[in-house]
Parts: sequence; C-alpha cells; structure tokens
Amino acid sequence: MPWRSWHRPLVLFSAAMAVTAVVSAVGLVVDDRVLVGAPIWSKPFKFSVSFVAYCLSLAWMLSLLPRGRSVGRWAGTVVALASLVEMVIIVGQVIRGKRSHFNRATPLDEALFDAMGVTVAVLWLGTLVVAVLLVRARVADRASAWAMRSGIVLALAGAAVGFLMTRPAPGQRRGVSEVVGAHSVGVPDGGPSMPLTGWSTTGGDLRIPHFVGMHALQLLPLLVMVLAALAPRFARLTDDRVRLRLVLLASAVYAAAFGLVLRQALRGEPLVHPSGVTLGAAGLILVAAVVGTYGALRAPASTPDATRAGGADAVSAGASKGLLP
Repeated sequence: MPWRSWHRPLVLFSAAMAVTAVVSAVGLVVDDRVLVGAPIWSKPFKFSVSFVAYCLSLAWMLSLLPRGRSVGRWAGTVVALASLVEMVIIVGQVIRGKRSHFNRATPLDEALFDAMGVTVAVLWLGTLVVAVLLVRARVADRASAWAMRSGIVLALAGAAVGFLMTRPAPGQRRGVSEVVGAHSVGVPDGGPSMPLTGWSTTGGDLRIPHFVGMHALQLLPLLVMVLAALAPRFARLTDDRVRLRLVLLASAVYAAAFGLVLRQALRGEPLVHPSGVTLGAAGLILVAAVVGTYGALRAPASTPDATRAGGADAVSAGASKGLLP
C-alpha cells in the first residue's frame, strides 16, 4: 500500500491524535467544565484534529522526495516529537482544569507554557526544513509540485501567526499578569464566539489566519487531485500547463485571502462583521479568481494531440509517484 512508505513517526503520531480526538469528543459530552468561555475539552479536540491533517500531509509529502530523504526523515521526526510534547501539555492542563496557552499564574503553569513555546518554534523550524526540500525537489507533475510548495509555504506563514498571539494584550504585563497573550484582538478572550470554531464575533481573532494558512497544506494538493479526477471529462485539464496555471492561480488567491483575514484580525475586526474595505478587497480577490480561471482555461495550448498525450503522460507520471489518485 502507498501509505506504508509515508514517514512512520508522523503517521503514528497522527493515529495517536485520532484517538485523542475521540477521547476529547467524549470529554465534550461528559465533562461540563468551561474554561475561558469554551468547553474545556474543545482545545485538545481541535488541536488533535488539526494535527491529524497536518502531520499526515507532511508524512505523504516526505515520501515523494527524490532527494534529501534522510534530512526529511529527521525533520519529520522532530515535528512529530515536538507536536507530541505540545499535545501532552495541552491535555495535561485540561486534566488539571487549567488553561494551557498564555498561562503564567504559577511557576508550573509558566514553565509548561514556555515549554510549549519551544515546541512550537521547533515544529516551525522542522516544517521549514521540509519546505526547503520540497522547493528544491524535482517532481514530474509540475502542478503537484507547485501545490505542495505553495501549500507548505502558506502553512509556515499561518503557523507563524501563532507567535503574534504571545504578545501582551492591552492591560497585560510580563512578569506581573497571570495571563500574557491572547487569541483575540481588541476584545478579551472568552467573549461571544462562533459555534464550533470558537472564533470571536466581537473582535479580531488571530486563530482565523492561523487556521487558514496552516490548512493550505491540505487544500492546495487536494485541488490537484480534484483536477486529475475531472480530467477525463474535461479535455483542457489533460494539459499539464492548464493544471499548472490553475494551481498557481489558486495559490495566489489563497495567499491573498490569507493576507486579508490576517489584516482583518490585526485590525480587531470580527470575521462575521467585515468592514466595507474588507468586503471590497474580498470582492476583488473573487473577481481575480474568476477572471484568472477563465484565462487559464482559455489560454492557447499545444496542438490537441500533443496536449492529450502530454497531459496523459503527466497524470500517469504523477499517479505513479503517488501524487495523484
């Protein structure tokens, strides 16, 4: 089976996170404790689900590297170990009934949060190593290659948003306040929020660009798989250049959307109550996506026979390397 060649520590960690997600879901049902305005088991549930998607994506991408596999294996193992330490702290704090993030109430809480900060930095650096390897890798199908490269670069940008959350919020002082840092901007954490996600509905929320950026790692490669599945029905998609143009366009649109929600969060603007400027920018991004898609599909291609042959060869090559279904 192709998945047997995936990075084993990342796969094992993802399996452990799937179990943690189930346990956390049970906790949401049977444990009625609330912490910072949310069910106490919501954080480990959301983190475990996110880690399953994130680490499985990395495990798959590492299996596709034609060169630098030993470095990639080490980087993947570092990511898995750092993520494991972070989740142990998060779950441990839930069991204690304490918040894990930004908590400096006691020497133990402060030490645990500082340890989490180290694990996040190590995780980010490990992912950066994988990103460098992917950027340098020669992958047969160019659309797949650029989907992975764009996805992991955006994931790094999204993960870096987490460092912004550790800045003191208004009224907080390092060495004095029991809580230093916040998810929300312009309002305190724990206020009115969206269902399921817990994102603030009254102020900005840095978890939104954090989420959007990190999950480019799954969504852009998924686009390549969708295009490959549609290729038998739409002849234009058998042309590898058309698929490449669509992936590059999607990457640019995704990056613009990430930048927009990051700006919105930093301005203290709720996602569900966008300003006129935000709506206008979103409209421009949507127009660019529609016009760009039309242009990518209508742009001149090679001769029909060559296009079909070349596209079929590219799809076949991608599938043989596990890039496409």
